[in-house]
Order: sequence, then structure tokens, then C-alpha cells
Amino acid sequence: MSVFDFNPDHTDWCARDHRCGTAGEHRAESIVVHIPGHGRAALTRARTADGREYAELHMRIPLRPVENHARRQLHGILSDLRDLVTRAATITRPASRHSGRRAA
Repeated sequence: MSVFDFNPDHTDWCARDHRCGTAGEHRAESIVVHIPGHGRAALTRARTADGREYAELHMRIPLRPVENHARRQLHGILSDLRDLVTRAATITRPASRHSGRRAA
């Protein structure tokens, strides 16, 4: 940590660099998936100053040069993203192996 670290309360997963702003936000290093010729996606974990954690997803996918094909791609991407966000929002912690059970 330098004398110029305006955000000293970093998390364990935080990148501890310029990605953490002066407003108290913390950001991890992005996890990048790159499939040459098909696209790239970067997933970043972040925490706001009020403690709320979230995931950011940035994607870059080449679109087809023909307009109706590009629109079909965009429709598919949007449908898949809707499913992804729904699944991510409904994930819960797995039940404990010992939940509700007591030793005899």
C-alpha cells in the first residue's frame, strides 16, 4: 500500500490498484475468456462503497455483416444473457451436509 492509497480497506480479492476508486469501491482483476475469431468476455467482481457486491460482465462479440444475421445474433445473445442473469440471481448456498441431523 502506498502513501497515495486513497482506499486502504481492500478486500482479500481486490486488485489493490487503480481499479479501486477514491469513492470506496473495490474491484478484482478481471477473469478473461478469449476465443479467437468468436469473441471475448471479461468477468469482474466489485464491491461498492456501501458494501454491495456484484459481478460485471463485459463482452465483445463480432457481429455478422448482413443486418438480419446480426440482429439474429443479438437476439440470441440477449436471450442467453437473460437466462444467465436469472440463473445467477437464483443461486443459493448448498445445504450443509449436517443440516438438521444430529448425532445419535
